[in-house]
Amino acid sequence: MLARWARFCARRRWLVVLVWVLVLLASLPLAARVTHNLSSSGFEDPKSRAVWADNQLNYVHPAGQETWLVEGPPLAKVQHLAAPLDIAAQDVRRVSSDQTLVVPARPIAPAALLTLHRDLTRLRARIRQVDQVAVGQQVLADAKMTLSHSLPFALPLVLILLLIVFGSVASAALPLAVAGVGSSVALALIDLIEDKITLSAYLTDIVSFLALGVGVDYALFISVRFREELRRGRSVPEAIGEAMRHAGRSVLYSGIAVGLAVATLLLGGNAYWQGIALGGAVAVFAVLLATHTLLPALLAVVGRHIDWGRVPGLQRGGGIWPRIAGFVGKVPAIAVLAGLVLLAIPGWFGLGLQIRTPANLAVLLPPHDPLRKAVALQTRVLGGGVESPILLAVKLPSTAGEPHFWTSVASVTKRAQALKDVRAVSSPTLLGVPTAMLARAVANPSMAPPALTGALKDFIDPAAHPHLVLLYVTPRTGPDAAATLSLVHRLQRDLPTWLPRGSQSGIGGVTALLDGFNKLTSERLPYIIGGVALIAFLVLFGATGALWQALLGVLFDAIVALATAGILVLTVQRGGLGFEALAPDSSITPLIFVLLFGLSMDYEVILLHRVQEAAHRMTAAEAARDGLAVTGGMITGAGMTLCVVFVALILSPLEIMQMLAVGMTTAILLDTWIVRSLLVPGSIALLGRYAFWPWGRRREETAD
Repeated sequence: MLARWARFCARRRWLVVLVWVLVLLASLPLAARVTHNLSSSGFEDPKSRAVWADNQLNYVHPAGQETWLVEGPPLAKVQHLAAPLDIAAQDVRRVSSDQTLVVPARPIAPAALLTLHRDLTRLRARIRQVDQVAVGQQVLADAKMTLSHSLPFALPLVLILLLIVFGSVASAALPLAVAGVGSSVALALIDLIEDKITLSAYLTDIVSFLALGVGVDYALFISVRFREELRRGRSVPEAIGEAMRHAGRSVLYSGIAVGLAVATLLLGGNAYWQGIALGGAVAVFAVLLATHTLLPALLAVVGRHIDWGRVPGLQRGGGIWPRIAGFVGKVPAIAVLAGLVLLAIPGWFGLGLQIRTPANLAVLLPPHDPLRKAVALQTRVLGGGVESPILLAVKLPSTAGEPHFWTSVASVTKRAQALKDVRAVSSPTLLGVPTAMLARAVANPSMAPPALTGALKDFIDPAAHPHLVLLYVTPRTGPDAAATLSLVHRLQRDLPTWLPRGSQSGIGGVTALLDGFNKLTSERLPYIIGGVALIAFLVLFGATGALWQALLGVLFDAIVALATAGILVLTVQRGGLGFEALAPDSSITPLIFVLLFGLSMDYEVILLHRVQEAAHRMTAAEAARDGLAVTGGMITGAGMTLCVVFVALILSPLEIMQMLAVGMTTAILLDTWIVRSLLVPGSIALLGRYAFWPWGRRREETAD
């Protein structure tokens, strides 16, 4: 069927190309604006009480303590402008030569604050509030910058590698053209849906580089087979049909595997994972569509000129692979043992992998980022807990106009103050006013002092939500400290017991929200990995009809995943290769393992189909040797191009994208150079006639 479809696209090649040109022209404007509605949110567990607590902030808007980062004027100038507002010189601190942190010792009147901002603006200063919201916005901005930093680096290197693989300009240009069209269509489709659902700031980076990588791989496999068929004397239509019947079939299985593997992230259980799953699947299937329609048409257009632009001295090297294949075929047991040992060494360290998204979002920014420096200075001045106070949202059976309401609030405040690792509690009952007076101030606000009613607005909105009160606990330690997490867990456990029957409560704030995300991801990760493994098994078994190869393929991928985890431990978690020592992020690490299982199907299916073709006329060991000799250079070349695509993410301002680069590059190198080069052909040779049971040696489908 694929051969017939390919010949149809080849016969109507100009129509197919025209349709894709129109699709591309329509897609480009949408793809160019794809980052317009991406979000830095969506990480929360939607069923958690932390989400409920944070949602209560929609009803009460606390003023809080403001800290500003001023960029531009020198320190002395900012101190001079701040002095009339009773902001002491020691409250204006240097971050760098042209960056200043303003930390007022007490709240500033809105009119005075407006005057200061106006004076600083006249000096062309940039003023940013230093809080988690501002940090999240900067992370979003840096994520949007990743494409502009990394893509110009990736494309020339990919082209050079394709020239090395093919040895000609025309052959190298085809995979890039197909991948580029598929990527543009994928981003355009994402732009159409991003107004409807929450999509992460990281999504366009992931989708762009995934689409580019798999697009190049898929087109490379089919183009290589097309050139081989031409060399065998087939006509251009026949060569296209044969290329799609063999390599196109393998690519179809691989694309389905990758798309379904990414879709398993729907099991992540929140908006972030659902967005990544949807975006990733859209990218893969858009590229798959371009590969099976546009590529056959382009091959028909290029025809026997596929080697146009041959570069002297550049041709696909294959001398090493017959020697490697001969070694594996001669001593398969040693080849398999060597491969397992090479994977076991980093795999041992992988047992210590810890994944966690930090609550202090500033650590996601580069060390030199002004906002990150400002957060660090703010922490030194005010203490670590000020970065992300813990929110206590409480709904009581009584209303704020009743004394019982304030008696309960006072009890909660006193109990929270008594907890270990609490630095301060912000509560209306600590305003120095008796609880009975607080109730009267709410019941008759016109009779209360204006200062009291103004202060209460930070905690309650009695007109709209008379049963709700918000309290704030400032811990002694930073948001990611073990003591702070322990405090959050104790409050989650004890707060309901401090309240009268019929109350509702929740613990909110960044620490609680991201702790919930980390727990949710840890709970769902086994289901995600299990789903990916099941998909990999079913796709491999459906593609090859070989039970043992499907089982071994999943097992080998699991070993590679463990080895990749070990590399992440040695680099990211322990702070190697220039990384700051942080636990690998739980918003990216599962994606690495999912993509590993999906992308490895490319190389597995290509190799096994080649071995099965040869198995009709020789023994399993000979077929394994022949299959590796023919595909080894192509598979490792494709793997290296995919590595270059992900390595380009090293240039991202965000360490989280750099971590994705290290993880994916490691996984691909281990998969192509060890699993496909040693373990798979070695295991086939060892299993002999049982290697492809129950497929046996039945002949593939005949040509259409």
